[in-house]
Amino acid sequence: MYVILGATGNTGSVVARKLLDKGKRVRVVGRDNQKLAPFVNRGADAFAADVHDTDALSRAFAGAQGVYALIPPDMSSPDFRAHQARVTESIAKALEKGGVAHAVALSSVGADQPDKTGPVAGLHKMELRLAQVRGLNALHLRAGYFMENTLAQIGVIRNFGMMAGPVRADVPLPMIATRDIGAAAAEALLRLDFKGQQTQELLGPREVTYAEAAKMIGTATGKPDLAYMQLPDEQVIEAMKGMGISRNMAQLLCEMSAAINSGYMKPREPRSEKNTTATTFETFVRELFLPAYRGQATSA
Repeated sequence: MYVILGATGNTGSVVARKLLDKGKRVRVVGRDNQKLAPFVNRGADAFAADVHDTDALSRAFAGAQGVYALIPPDMSSPDFRAHQARVTESIAKALEKGGVAHAVALSSVGADQPDKTGPVAGLHKMELRLAQVRGLNALHLRAGYFMENTLAQIGVIRNFGMMAGPVRADVPLPMIATRDIGAAAAEALLRLDFKGQQTQELLGPREVTYAEAAKMIGTATGKPDLAYMQLPDEQVIEAMKGMGISRNMAQLLCEMSAAINSGYMKPREPRSEKNTTATTFETFVRELFLPAYRGQATSA
């Protein structure tokens, strides 16, 4: 049996579906059974639990041959790093109590650095903590920059006629579709051929700058002159607060962006067949960004 945390999220949902497609027994964990119902309809077991509840997670993990682990985002948290630390400790203790031998964990490019990387520093600590779990073989998938991050630009485009954010326009980003992360995690869980503590970067099909992303999005949305502008941190923080993101989280995201801009946070593996994934940014724009953009335009 496989246990999937974050089963209703972008990556966990893909992991669960891929394993169910292979006829595997799957237990999906979440706080809302209603949201887990589509997986139950496909034969999965649903387990209602909060990731902060170590005892509940221990019961969820009992008997699992493999676990997909992640720290669920909490964009409104007043202290996101404290949230990460609590969830990490809960998952680590539950893995040990549940006697889990294999876990695939969602990490990030930049998790090799101990600090100054915003929320990614919490993933560095997660990797170190899981290494302390007795008997656990862990594979940490250090994913690149989520293509889905650009969906936040829809409102900016509609309101201001441009794209904007804290990342420099000319920084090459290893952009990856979250569905490709989920697919890689599912494949690793099906193989279970990793031992000890291992890391694997996932870098998308190629590097894309925000300037290039703006051109592709502009072409798709009928705005051929669409441009991207880097904004000062305080302006970004105020804009994020207006979107319901806490000031703390906004500051951490700006810190991460500064680490990306300076090259402090970057991939460490040479690009290879193993860490290159399939979904191009053009495909993402066509299949996900454009329908979301049109949907917002329709509802506006």
